[in-house]
Amino acid sequence: MTSIERTAYPQFKRLTSARMLHVSFTPNADEISWARERISTPEALFAVVLALKCYQKMARFPRAHEIPDVVVDHVRRCLDLGPDVEPDHGAGRTTRWHRKQIRARQGVTNDPPRARTIAAEAIREAARVKNHPSDLINVALDRLVEASLELPGFTTLDEMATRIRAEVNSEIFAGICERAGEEGQARLQALLSVAEQDTFSMFNRLKKPAQRASWSRFKAQAAYMAEVDAIGDTDTWLEGVAPTKVADFAGEADSLDAAAMGDYAPFKRLALVACLVHTARMRSRDDLAEMLCKRVAANTKKAKAELEEIRERQRVVNERLIGTYRGVLEHLDPDGPDAGGETERAQRAAQIVEAAGGFAAQLADIEEVSAFHGDNYEVLVHRFFKKDRAVMFDLVGHLELKATSSDDSVLAALEHAREYAGKRRDFIPLPPPVEEEDPESGIGFASGNWRRVVCDRRRPGMVEQRHFEAMVFCYLAEELRTGDIAVIGSNEYADWSAHLLTWEECEQHLAAFCAEVGLPETAEGFVAHLKHRHLDASMELESGYEDNADLFIDDGVPRLKKRRSPGSPKAAEKLFEAIEARMPERSLLGIVARTAYWLGWHHCFGPASGSDPKIRDVLGRYSLAVFTGGINIGPTEAARHIAGITARELSMVRNRHIDLTKLNAAIAVVVNAFNDLDVVKAWGDGTSVAADGTQVETYIDNLLAETSIRYGGVGGIAYHYVSDTYVALFSRFIPCGVWEAVHLIEGLLENTSDVKPSTVHADTQGQSAPVFTLATLFGFDLMPRIRNFADLTFFRASDKVLYPSTDELYGERGRNVIDWRLIERHWRDLIQVAISISQGRLSSATLMRRLRSNSRKNRIYKVFREVGRSVRTVALLRFLSDPQLRARITAATNKVESYNGFSAWLRFGNNGVLADNDPVEQEKLIKLNTLLANLVIFHNALDIAEVVRGLVAEGWTITAEELAALSPYLRTHISRFGAYATDVLGIEPEAFNPALDEIDFTIMNLAA
Repeated sequence: MTSIERTAYPQFKRLTSARMLHVSFTPNADEISWARERISTPEALFAVVLALKCYQKMARFPRAHEIPDVVVDHVRRCLDLGPDVEPDHGAGRTTRWHRKQIRARQGVTNDPPRARTIAAEAIREAARVKNHPSDLINVALDRLVEASLELPGFTTLDEMATRIRAEVNSEIFAGICERAGEEGQARLQALLSVAEQDTFSMFNRLKKPAQRASWSRFKAQAAYMAEVDAIGDTDTWLEGVAPTKVADFAGEADSLDAAAMGDYAPFKRLALVACLVHTARMRSRDDLAEMLCKRVAANTKKAKAELEEIRERQRVVNERLIGTYRGVLEHLDPDGPDAGGETERAQRAAQIVEAAGGFAAQLADIEEVSAFHGDNYEVLVHRFFKKDRAVMFDLVGHLELKATSSDDSVLAALEHAREYAGKRRDFIPLPPPVEEEDPESGIGFASGNWRRVVCDRRRPGMVEQRHFEAMVFCYLAEELRTGDIAVIGSNEYADWSAHLLTWEECEQHLAAFCAEVGLPETAEGFVAHLKHRHLDASMELESGYEDNADLFIDDGVPRLKKRRSPGSPKAAEKLFEAIEARMPERSLLGIVARTAYWLGWHHCFGPASGSDPKIRDVLGRYSLAVFTGGINIGPTEAARHIAGITARELSMVRNRHIDLTKLNAAIAVVVNAFNDLDVVKAWGDGTSVAADGTQVETYIDNLLAETSIRYGGVGGIAYHYVSDTYVALFSRFIPCGVWEAVHLIEGLLENTSDVKPSTVHADTQGQSAPVFTLATLFGFDLMPRIRNFADLTFFRASDKVLYPSTDELYGERGRNVIDWRLIERHWRDLIQVAISISQGRLSSATLMRRLRSNSRKNRIYKVFREVGRSVRTVALLRFLSDPQLRARITAATNKVESYNGFSAWLRFGNNGVLADNDPVEQEKLIKLNTLLANLVIFHNALDIAEVVRGLVAEGWTITAEELAALSPYLRTHISRFGAYATDVLGIEPEAFNPALDEIDFTIMNLAA
């Protein structure tokens, strides 16, 4: 049976907050009047109003024992009834009549046969694209609510979802096996067996990620891709199967070992393996392309470092040349003190040159310096490319590449390089021209520096082979990154534009999407909306410039005077000391167990099949998995410190029952419960979020780990989204070399909690012009802390408007003007991308990775950049004109930085190093740490509220502003180390009190 907690089936929460009582269970005057007209006794009135409010909330009539006492008491108080009055409908016939009246008022029909029919149709349709029973039940619930039908019992829907899913999946499994044929089935079955000479089966190797981009790993990855491709044409086998189903089936296979797969029916077993093979084929291509890009980037980085070393060595040569030149000039100067005749002066100048080593040596020095003058590292790239040459040519022979636009000049140049690869010459012909009148148009994609390197004026029509090959691979990697070249059969490096909805499909969602994000539905309206905001922001800065004591413009460059921090009030410091001293001692494992009892977050976990877990002590096992993963210790190490649990049991739960999606759901459960606590009102209202990254060291034999210039060390970036209430809404683990802004919007869209922030703060790494555009398209107000704002370009909304005080910010008149016609012309492209992302057809992170400043051929990049220029300029103008906004941005980014320190304090195991080479497992550890941190934050908030109640009882006067100066990141009362006693897992805690009536939160000014 599916756990009801994993579905949206309406039920009462263990915690019913004051906010929930007020919003959902407070009857209005009309409802009470309606009930009085039909009821004669107080008991019946109580019963009818209570049933009405429950029905409005749940679309069904809950049984009496389901309704929490707090709800019953609240409705009793609203009706001004005495404590001895209990809800009583009367006879069974009267109860049925009351329910009929309530249904009529709500416009809901009680028709069980029709409800079952509609639910079955919805489940069968959804089962083609969704796999988990909880998702199928949720789809059925949506359809029943749309049809205004009373909901059937949960067991009815669960039995229906289980049965229909089995039928649909059996049909899919049979189809996959039929298309695979007997030979394909035999190859799939062989994957599950272990050859005598091997330690692991091929089935196990399919799950392993690629290793770091070294010369030997290239060969191994290419061989692995060939081996996986030889299994069979999975594109044909899986034809007609929804990608979401393939991903779910592959995930289920990935979570099991070969022995566990043997327990499945043959068709199901082989179909799951086929899906795993399919994802492995795509991933092998992605990994190979990623290895190429990383290797090229590493070679380019080495060339730039070599250039700096050469420049350092040449400083001495430069000084020597300058000294020689000075001596020559002094002796050639006819007005000098020892001028003499012209011949004499020339002889003395020649002597200076000879003393410096002679003319040949001086000319050689000049040639060396001029060769590396400027930022022309390109001339050095071939030195580092040489050792990878054979492997890279072999690699591109394994990948099937295609241009995503009509410009395929880089691929044509690649083919030309491959054609001459076996002919080792100093010079080879130019690639065929793209334009007949321009013989060099075949390398038209190259920069001026590269052209000067590969071409030699003494050999027209030729290019130097070693430099040409290095150039081609540099541009191949660049266009793979920007999406101008795609890898056929891959996932991350596929043609992302092919995943966009058609405009006809987008039109069906246009009105609803624009209404949700608050944007006009037409190109003209969209442009007018942006232009008015831009003009208003410019005018606001202009009108307030004379009174803006912090801002001054120095030769067109904006400068802000630093403000001193006011510091914490003494009363707040005294309160902090009192609370910290009174916080009860806690253990991390105890906090995890208590919150599991209270919130039920552990119900989000379970087997990949979607069925309920069949392990004993579910709460205890899941609590231990979250605790050990959150503090970053592995199953083996954990088993040494925790009695009654084995490493195998912990590993099984972490690998088979917990994945990234389930962790996101568990995090959302905690966030929702935290948001219902009264004490949280002192810290924020959840309308803003700050995103920031912190480096976490990892093992290095994988494609994610990189050396970070910004942070130092080798690893990745734990990227956290922290609400203004201090709780983490979402987290990601990303490579160090990726601009953090790429992932900014993705996390906001994947946040499944009820806390939906509209304002987003980040640091300088969390912004770029395309990201500002994407934020605007999804209704987010992106306001980052941009440290280098003085170096950015301020764009004009119109060149016809002059601002007497601030006009020099925008540069010369007629320049830096937003191209509104470009935006209006490509408005459809913007909306098509946004709706495709909202419908799950495209990842925003994938899009942002492709929309880079060197996306030369991408028209979508150009319009994203243009919109982003306007939106970022508005953000900069607001930042300069509003000191309170700057204070809020600073406070928000300080919170996320504090969270980074708090989560790192919890992640103390293995010295903070993630001991896994699988990027998926690395991100799982980061999310486990996020979940653990949120559990501690939730428990700390409860303890703070309890301490505050005690202080108020002792006579303290505590205000909401004083509480606002605190944070729930307290840690001195928490025990992290030692032997962990598991007896706390079996102790059910008393219910907690979410209310803090002792504090008046109505006076809080969260906008200040």
